[in-house]
Amino acid sequence: MRALSALVVTLAGLAAAPLAAQTAAVATPVSAATASDMARALRVLRAAPVLDGHNDLPWRIREDSVHPRDVEAYDLRARAPGMTDLPRLKQGHVGAQFWSVYIPGERGDATYAPNGTVSSVPGYARVQLEQIDIARRVIAKYPALRWTPTASAARLAMRDGAVASLLGMEGGHAIENSLEALRQYYDLGARYMTLTHNVTLDWADAALDSAKHGGLTPFGREVVHEMNRLGMLVDLSHVSPGTMSDALDATDAPVIFSHSGARALVDHPRNVPDSILARLPKNGGIVMVPFVTVFVSRGVKANDDSLQVAIVAAARRHGADSAAARAEIATWQRTHPRPAATVADVADHIDHVRKIAGVDHVGIGGDFDGITENVVGLEDVSTYPNLFAELVHRGWSDADLAKLANGNALRVLARAEQVAARLQKTRGPSQATIERLDGVVKPTP
Repeated sequence: MRALSALVVTLAGLAAAPLAAQTAAVATPVSAATASDMARALRVLRAAPVLDGHNDLPWRIREDSVHPRDVEAYDLRARAPGMTDLPRLKQGHVGAQFWSVYIPGERGDATYAPNGTVSSVPGYARVQLEQIDIARRVIAKYPALRWTPTASAARLAMRDGAVASLLGMEGGHAIENSLEALRQYYDLGARYMTLTHNVTLDWADAALDSAKHGGLTPFGREVVHEMNRLGMLVDLSHVSPGTMSDALDATDAPVIFSHSGARALVDHPRNVPDSILARLPKNGGIVMVPFVTVFVSRGVKANDDSLQVAIVAAARRHGADSAAARAEIATWQRTHPRPAATVADVADHIDHVRKIAGVDHVGIGGDFDGITENVVGLEDVSTYPNLFAELVHRGWSDADLAKLANGNALRVLARAEQVAARLQKTRGPSQATIERLDGVVKPTP
């Protein structure tokens, strides 16, 4: 069984590269927008530039094939290897960005993991600190980027024409079950934390893993409370519906989904159910719709599901003969052309969130430099105007477009700061531990 699982993982990895190339070759209209629609979209974006909730540039720099982890060599002043650089940020009318300081959370990826895994790989905290260091050095290097750890600082930077820059942690595994570590990450600049990444933690269930707790444990709720007290946004992308619901019950501040779509349109575990969308008006939170093809396109999701079935079947059929299995999957891909996700697909998710939660509760979280397959028309950070032109074509008002662009996200950030200021008057740093609340015994590294 382990050998079969390993072969399945290998085949899935090998399938990813040709899929991206195949999608890029499909000729698909960008959107139904006209030149007039684009002119109005650009006018709106000049006044209200985009605040994007999730960009993985720091990890892209860490993993760069030529100069890994070299901030100086990865030059943003000209055309960069990835999806993000200064000229394209300007062309895309990006006024603010949450730079993701993502670190992997799969078991075995850390010296101390929640399940007690011990390995020679650097621990979560070390890698998290390295990623924060990369992001902070990138921001400090370029005058066009400005460090803005508060909503008011972000607004001022945007008025000055700079790209307001904030940090978002992706995955609560980085705190290693420690509220002390959480507080230190806040002091280093993290202004949101995704409660989980793809792996269920000791205290929170993830969307793409088994639900062991039914949502949040008592310690998980304490994590939310402490994030509220700090002024760190609770990010519910990547978590299970049970964790979403428990976090909404526990939080005093608005939540965000930094890069998630609508599950009613594409039934992917990473998307948000309507039952949760319907709770956002009371909470005040925001869903930031991503440009992830499998999240926004039913056709891509169906193709992806069929491919996974074919990969498992090929692995079973050919056993240890990985070359034969790869050949079978290559044939399958040629005979099952992958559809392209479009700007219209992304706009459909934005419209759906608006319909269920309201126009005050939707934003954009592109996931650039964290994706390997592009929505046609949304290939890099220069392309946001294509999405806004599509929404203009659909009848969105200038005021509502401005809310989508940055107004909603800035309101949520400011509100979290207000809640923190109130809580800090009556509540000091939490002394809670997972051992005390959940009875979990922390392993010795």
